[in-house]
Amino acid sequence: MNAAPPLSAVARNGYGFGAIVNGVKNAAFSTYLMLFYNQVIGVSAAVVGGAIALTLLVDAFVDPLIGRWSDVTRSRWGRRHPFIYASAVPTAFFFTLAWFPPAGWSDSQYGIWIFVTAVLTRVSVSFNEIPSSAMATELTDDYAQRTRLFSLRYLWGYAGAFGYASFCLAVIFVATPDYPRGQLNPAAYGPFALIGAVLILLGALVSGLATHRRIPWMRQYAGGEEAGLGNHLREMTSAMKNRAFLAIFGFGVLKYSAIGLYSATTVYFGTYLWKLNGPTLAILTFDSLVAAMIAAPLAPVMSRLMGKRNAAMVFAFAGICLGLSPLVLTYYDRFYVPGDAMLVPVLFVIGAVYGAMIAISLINTSSMLADVVEDSAIRTGRHTAGTFFAASAFMQQCSSALGIFMAGQILTWSQFPAKADPAKVTAAMTDSLLAHYIPASFGLWVLGLLFLLFYPIDRKKHEENVARLGALEAEARAKEAENNPIGGPAR
Repeated sequence: MNAAPPLSAVARNGYGFGAIVNGVKNAAFSTYLMLFYNQVIGVSAAVVGGAIALTLLVDAFVDPLIGRWSDVTRSRWGRRHPFIYASAVPTAFFFTLAWFPPAGWSDSQYGIWIFVTAVLTRVSVSFNEIPSSAMATELTDDYAQRTRLFSLRYLWGYAGAFGYASFCLAVIFVATPDYPRGQLNPAAYGPFALIGAVLILLGALVSGLATHRRIPWMRQYAGGEEAGLGNHLREMTSAMKNRAFLAIFGFGVLKYSAIGLYSATTVYFGTYLWKLNGPTLAILTFDSLVAAMIAAPLAPVMSRLMGKRNAAMVFAFAGICLGLSPLVLTYYDRFYVPGDAMLVPVLFVIGAVYGAMIAISLINTSSMLADVVEDSAIRTGRHTAGTFFAASAFMQQCSSALGIFMAGQILTWSQFPAKADPAKVTAAMTDSLLAHYIPASFGLWVLGLLFLLFYPIDRKKHEENVARLGALEAEARAKEAENNPIGGPAR
């Protein structure tokens, strides 16, 4: 096989653009699904949270199988692209369906509807996200370039998620005489869903087409492994025993649950604690775009200066401390009150810096997971990127499953009412919400960071793994050529 040409800017940015698919879904499901069904439709927060949490049972089974299926697929479009193309239309369709529930149902019926539409959407997203993320290990094996690739992926993912949310808050969720808080207007959620569906469709197609020319130089499945569900499960179990993977997985489940909890409750804080309208919330949502633009160039620098693991840990801890500070100060009546001219500017600056710190941590942990692929290949003899990034997709699904579940429980424990009138929400209600939210969020992050202490791969170890794996593959190709001089299966 000839050496691969350098990655073009089109391929790099097109690959990153694909993160819009998961970004839009996460923005909509993590932040607005609870608000829509609880405060707009009037479904119990516990029912909404419980229905979303149950989708993890499906994710836990389906995501690894998608990853393994992607690893062992052989086609003229390689291992990853068939999934990316096939997922585009179903993902957009099921995402839209989730926001058009029938009218007049009971809470239990709505719970079933939420579960079914969420499962269909999340499985469709997994068919895109898992192969797309796994493709990074095949686009490059360079330690630093992987971090740059994931920086682009997070930049575009944030642009999709928060650009979409900001636009909808400013243009779709506008105030009306009947709904001074436009995010509580039922009529706004139809356009909100359709805009998201269009972005999802574009994200999947652009990502696939921009990287399509790289297929001849990407690692392909060579065949020769025993088929069958039992063998697939054994292969997945073997790969997931890797110590470095387990460290990232433990951190990932807890961090994404914390992010999901934040996403599901932040719109409650904006609406009922700060008493902000849609356009003002759009401004505060835009700070996440600023955060992404700060984090994308800084993450590779911090990786080089501190190492990926240390950068992930330091920026996560500093970020969560800063991010919680306005809520802690508000609980003790030491922060700006609703209507104060400084409230929105200070929240914006804190949100941008906090978001950048968390994004730097996320970028580095994604790049760390890519490095686990070679570490596992040395031990198992198989390059199972799809399996590992299936676990990554599962971790991210926790953000809208466990996170929303925890938000539902916190709203229930706080006795926060459904379909609440912002003018009638008391300080006691918001204080109760803060008292439950703050320790839950901080605890999830700190416990997750403890897992990263056990991650063993640094730059030197990764480069040793790549060199050793290259030698083993060269030896295998030489032996195959000796046994089959006419030619053999593709690499």
